[in-house]
Amino acid sequence: MTMNHTTLRQLFTDFWKERGHQEVPPAPLVLKEDPTTLFTSSGMQPLVIYLAGANPHPLGKRLFDIQPCIRTQDMDKVGDNRHDTFFEMMGNWSLGDYFKKEQLSWYFEFLTKVIKLPKNKLHFTIFEGDNMVPRDVESAKTWKDLGVEESHIHYYGIEANWWSRSGTPDKMPVGEIGGPDSEVFYDFGTPHDERFGKECQPNCECGRFMEIGNSVFIQYKKIGDGTLQELPQKNVDFGGGIERMLAAINNNPDIFETDVFSKIIKAVEDVSGKKYYENKSAMRIIADHIKASTFLIAQGVKPSNKEQGYILRRLLRKATIKFKNLEKKINEQDIMAVAQSVIETYKEVYFDDTTGKIVDNEIGPEIFKFTSSLDKGLKEIEKLIQLKGEITGKIAFDLYQSYGFPLEITEEILKNKGQKINRDEFVSEFNKHKELSRSASAGMFKGGLADQSVQTTRYHTATHLINQTLTDLLGSDVSQVGSNITGERLRFDFTSSRKPTDEEIKEVENIVNKKVEEGLDVYYKDIPKDEALKLGAKSFFKQKYPDIVKVYFIGRERFKTVPYDVYSKEFCGGPHVKNTKEIGKISIYKFEKIGNNIYRIYAKNK
Repeated sequence: MTMNHTTLRQLFTDFWKERGHQEVPPAPLVLKEDPTTLFTSSGMQPLVIYLAGANPHPLGKRLFDIQPCIRTQDMDKVGDNRHDTFFEMMGNWSLGDYFKKEQLSWYFEFLTKVIKLPKNKLHFTIFEGDNMVPRDVESAKTWKDLGVEESHIHYYGIEANWWSRSGTPDKMPVGEIGGPDSEVFYDFGTPHDERFGKECQPNCECGRFMEIGNSVFIQYKKIGDGTLQELPQKNVDFGGGIERMLAAINNNPDIFETDVFSKIIKAVEDVSGKKYYENKSAMRIIADHIKASTFLIAQGVKPSNKEQGYILRRLLRKATIKFKNLEKKINEQDIMAVAQSVIETYKEVYFDDTTGKIVDNEIGPEIFKFTSSLDKGLKEIEKLIQLKGEITGKIAFDLYQSYGFPLEITEEILKNKGQKINRDEFVSEFNKHKELSRSASAGMFKGGLADQSVQTTRYHTATHLINQTLTDLLGSDVSQVGSNITGERLRFDFTSSRKPTDEEIKEVENIVNKKVEEGLDVYYKDIPKDEALKLGAKSFFKQKYPDIVKVYFIGRERFKTVPYDVYSKEFCGGPHVKNTKEIGKISIYKFEKIGNNIYRIYAKNK
């Protein structure tokens, strides 16, 4: 059986709608209110506040979505048949509604009756239990009642079949939630590679088995005495990758031979003059990295030396290096041609007629600049090896400064020469020059969830006041383009047709502090999106919103019944204080221009 990705999307959507689920629009790849992660790396990430039970979701207790994701920790794994940096996660959720029996039964129905996977090809993993949490007998019984043979049910410990933000139960801090999960694997029947162990089982990395879905049962909370307590609101959090699901439907373990990659791989073949079957690893990396780059650029990320821009630059330059390894003299037109194949693949889902030009305008100059220095840099590396015998971390940093070679690119070039760079030395040099963010240079791009401490909650609410005050002072063309909040300070990025004066920035601080002193109430209402827009509620321009949205108001309590005369109205699902006095007075200690008509404010409590 074969199936394309548009058909799979529709089948998944129809299935969950028929079971009373509401569709959640996909979140941006860069979440404006989550400073702990560069990208959205899972479908549940934007929903964590609702899984924790802190707030009801405006769409109800049964939800589903198809969420684009970037997972940078998988970048170095790309090249095999199953790992990709950009992927789409199909998910469904129960927020305190149904639980294990319904979830597993429905998912089994979707797999065997809707997309018609053979039951004998499916294997199921279950949490085996430990000294803190008992064996998940309910999931085991459910699979057996559905007709799954005992030999296809496998029990694993906390490393394989447990989910929480911090990992295993013993590492969970007080207040964190988590629970066991049950994964489904597809057996492609390929010969077992004994380099991965004498026996093959679902969690083996030899390539025979591939995980195609995971149902997480969030049912515990860590309490003060170090034990886990059952949650009153038990949640289901399911995720399954479109790419892997298509591979299973096609009974082909190579995700790069599904239709979400086929046009892209064909473009790489056409540009390089080489065949995929003779150059699989290099072409997989090129296809994946240019796909991820295209999606990032389409959502407003630009190549740079910091944070998301650094990852984008790294993706594009590594793809260029891989083209070079195919003995192809590469130029920006070749990379742009592959990017256009990405747009063609997803044009019915994510892109419109303007996307191609937007992507070309970023890729063209970036690749031109890099290819112009690539040959010089390669010659310099050869010369340095002859003179010094090895490339040290300091030399690698000098190569970055002179030729634009990020550390990972230099490592990629030297890998074929059997050399390895001292990363600590590179990081030390980087920290001295402050050219890159600390997290970027060290490769610390691990996904995480938003910090919801008391202080970050205060600062988050303060950004609403700053946003409104800037609009009042500078005009309606002010628009928020991002924020980054830690326990030490807040950062607020915005666009404006003109640069604010120092006096105006000081006035922003004064007005915000006045609103803090007034002790205004902070509250939310779940209302139709169209009504919220008519009210003038601010929204984040990159984000799609559902039909029912959560709008936070800041104003006097007497306006709760008629929320028109409040100070601030903003689409938001993040944590907030209940009264502005809780924020405390702030001080804007830094203001700078960071791009064309883009400005940044740093503030903290006085």
